[in-house]
Amino acid sequence: MVILSRRSMLAIAATVDVALFARPDPVSTKQMAARHHLPPRHLESLLQTLVRAGILKGMRGPRGGYSLARERRRISAGDIVRASLGHAAEDGETRNGDSALVNKVVEPMISLASEAFLQALDQMSVEDLCNKAESEGLEGGYALNVDFTI
Repeated sequence: MVILSRRSMLAIAATVDVALFARPDPVSTKQMAARHHLPPRHLESLLQTLVRAGILKGMRGPRGGYSLARERRRISAGDIVRASLGHAAEDGETRNGDSALVNKVVEPMISLASEAFLQALDQMSVEDLCNKAESEGLEGGYALNVDFTI
C-alpha cells in the first residue's frame, strides 16, 4: 500500500539524487530527468519547491543546477514530504468539501495518523537514503562518505 503521493516520493528521490550526484558540480534538471526517465519540465516546479523550503540550492547559468542547501544528515524525509505537501496545499489540493463527517471526524483522525507517519519519516535522513543507494550500487561512482559543511 502506497501512503505517499507520487509527488512526495519524487521529491525524496530528487533530493537523494542531488545528494548523490552534485559533487563537484550541481545537478542539472536535464541530468536528473534523464536518470528518472522524466521530462525536465516535470521536475522543475518540484525542484523549485524544494529550493523555497531550504532543502536545495538552485544555481543559474550554463553550469548551474541544484545542490543540497544543508548537510544530507540534516535533511529528513519528513522535511522533504512537508515541503511537497505544503506546495500541494498552496495549489488548493487539500480541500475536502463541506462534509461534516469528513471535516469533524475523518480529517482530524487522518491528521493524527499523518503526523505520526511524518514523525517516522523525520527519523530517516537523506544520509540514510544515500547509504541505502550506495549499498544497492546506485551511487554513480561518487564517494558517498564525504560530507560538506556549510
